[in-house]
Amino acid sequence: MISLAQHPERTIIRLQLRQNVMLKKMSEAERDELAQLLSIVDCAKGEHLLHQGVHDMEQYFLLEGILKRVVANADAKEMILRFTDEHGIETSYAAWRLNTPTPYAIVSVTKARVAKLAMPQWVEFLDRHPHFKAEFEYEIMRLMSEIMAHTITLHLLDAPGRVHRFMRKHGELAERIPKKELAAYLNLSAETLSRLKQRGKI
Repeated sequence: MISLAQHPERTIIRLQLRQNVMLKKMSEAERDELAQLLSIVDCAKGEHLLHQGVHDMEQYFLLEGILKRVVANADAKEMILRFTDEHGIETSYAAWRLNTPTPYAIVSVTKARVAKLAMPQWVEFLDRHPHFKAEFEYEIMRLMSEIMAHTITLHLLDAPGRVHRFMRKHGELAERIPKKELAAYLNLSAETLSRLKQRGKI
């Protein structure tokens, strides 16, 4: 991990940050202010950025690769809640505001590069920019609605229907996510996913 200001690729990274779903709405002055707080971390496939059940939280801006938000029960059975690709965000902001442990983990699905800062710093930044804070909180609500819709889909649609919905919503990710991960997200076995494809069902 290295601060953005000291990173040898800081010029490219700053350009990537401009394309982020949240940061592209900022003014140059706001982005410059935020840049002073950011650190850059390169993650290996399968590496945890955030562990479930902790209080030490951070805000993430994904520059390269794919992340997943995943929750596990006491028996280590996992459910993938969502995937995030380049230009997206990951966060534990709601848990921070509620003063609760993180209800999920954030894990790299592929090799990834992330810009991050500690949640207290991010919250202080938001409080200094209330107009942007409102936009950020709206994005958090949108992400939660997306996760709720996905959870409902797992109960209401059959296997081909779940795959079709994913392709309609996130078709650009289909070939980038390992089949095992995609199958887990859709609550299918990798074998079932392959079988559906072979039979022309998807």
